[in-house]
Amino acid sequence: MHSFNPPKRTLMGPGPSDVSPRVLEAMARPTIGHLDPAFQTLMDEIKELLRYAFKTENKLTFPVSAPGSAGMETCFANLIEHGDKVIVCVNGVFGTRMVENVVRCGGEAIVIEDEWGKPVSVDKAEQALKDNGDAKILAFVAAETSTGVASDTKALCALARAHDCLTIVDAVTSLGGSPLDVDGWEIDSIYSGSQKCLSCPPGISPVSFNERAIEKIKNRTTPVQSWFMDLNLVMGYWDGTGGRSYHHTAPVNAMYALHESLLILHEEGLENAWSRHAEMSQKLREGFNAMGIKYLVDPQYALPQLNTIIIPDHITDEAAIRAKLLNDHNLEIGAGLGALAGKVWRVGLMGHSAREENVNKCLAAFKAVMN
Repeated sequence: MHSFNPPKRTLMGPGPSDVSPRVLEAMARPTIGHLDPAFQTLMDEIKELLRYAFKTENKLTFPVSAPGSAGMETCFANLIEHGDKVIVCVNGVFGTRMVENVVRCGGEAIVIEDEWGKPVSVDKAEQALKDNGDAKILAFVAAETSTGVASDTKALCALARAHDCLTIVDAVTSLGGSPLDVDGWEIDSIYSGSQKCLSCPPGISPVSFNERAIEKIKNRTTPVQSWFMDLNLVMGYWDGTGGRSYHHTAPVNAMYALHESLLILHEEGLENAWSRHAEMSQKLREGFNAMGIKYLVDPQYALPQLNTIIIPDHITDEAAIRAKLLNDHNLEIGAGLGALAGKVWRVGLMGHSAREENVNKCLAAFKAVMN
């Protein structure tokens, strides 16, 4: 065996995205202890930068030392107790994972379904809240990675607040790529991932909880079922007030990378990053439209960072097309998931990948392979 040298790819799938050389360089810096005072300074800066990215002043905003799925479980495991009724809006694969989390936490899932490729219906959510006055939580995916559709997070959170429900919001694909305002939209708990629009290597899950959510966690009558994700314990490590208590060994070098990626976002400016994603997505859409390739999602609901295109009827082996893109052009795109498997391709424009040179390469590669 020899040292592993990966091929150089252009990552335009549903994640991970291309990683900036600055972020890769940051990961290579010397490892220090996770309780080292210098690392604690880094932790404080990461929290501040995450609050900027989420647009929140929430004190409990930090990165979970695990991928986005662990961020999801952190929210559900801490906020749900046995018997709690949770309304879950499902319009894709990741909504179904929310349902799984409710069941595994001992909650009762009230599932509201919408067609894949359509946003969560605000009217259906409102009716479900009216029909289930004892519901404790409304959970939904703000940016559904399996379909490339954005739902009306602000309206859904306003509904939940009107019915005295907490919200759990999946922002794995939206953070840093499209408008998101945790405080302005009164989101109670939210989770994301490092490998999408933040363009950081996979393995870290930013989360944020407001005071309403923290109050529910502190007033639980039963222990959180996961020791590792129990925020009553994790807060002692990430809070830092009066000294940090040992909880787990943080992935130090991965935190270097997250810090650098958040610095890049801050330097560009959050609104500028949103605009860049929208601009690159429009260029990609115009190119695909010129080739006769259609989109799954209506433009008014489409995510700029996750473009879901319908596989043309004459393509009989979609996997072969993806293989040729990868092998001949070093271009990675994503296949369809769940009900959309074999029907769509998912083309990502996330973070460092959302550049004009990538858009041009993608369109040229598709033209060559489709011909």
